[in-house]
Amino acid sequence: MRCLALCLACLGLVACQSPNPYVASSKPLPPAPAQAASTFDASAYPAPPRDYGRYRNWGWVNGQLPAGTSWADSAQIAEAVSNGLDQRGLRPLRGAGAADLRVAADLRLETRLRQERDDYGYGGGYGGYNRGYGPYDRYGGVYGSYPVVRTYQVQVMVVRISLFDGSSGQPVWSASAETSSQGSLSDRNDALRSAVEKALTAYPPS
Repeated sequence: MRCLALCLACLGLVACQSPNPYVASSKPLPPAPAQAASTFDASAYPAPPRDYGRYRNWGWVNGQLPAGTSWADSAQIAEAVSNGLDQRGLRPLRGAGAADLRVAADLRLETRLRQERDDYGYGGGYGGYNRGYGPYDRYGGVYGSYPVVRTYQVQVMVVRISLFDGSSGQPVWSASAETSSQGSLSDRNDALRSAVEKALTAYPPS
């Protein structure tokens, strides 16, 4: 056994001393372009967190009120959005100058699919007369039910509000909410205000 171990050790030493058939090689890196030293690549760095606290006032995009629809006119939409922004500390710009935020809002009709499930009961009798309890009737029958799923379409009004930085024009935040398109004029006004409030719930983002 000692001789065998000694032979294996010698073979290992001989293998370690044999030349490596693989030779490392590489090509030199190409020289950097001349403008690389003075060019700042903003995409290579994460964007700084946005300071929503610096937004204090706002104005409409292009100075135009939201477009009205047959469901609500332009003034109604503008009033609902203005009230919602006011509750979040954003005031309409007064006088000349650039607003901190530019606001766009639109109202459109969309179709949604709704489903309702109804359980219809049934029962069957067998055997003789029996005053049972629980799922059994007085004739010994067993009650049960089978589901019926009904799918139908409804029309809803979708309110979308978008905010843009007043200086750069970049999108800052947007959200949407929907409400029923049914009801009287008074009901529609209440539904519009509720939808705007729901859309602005997440502003400013945490």
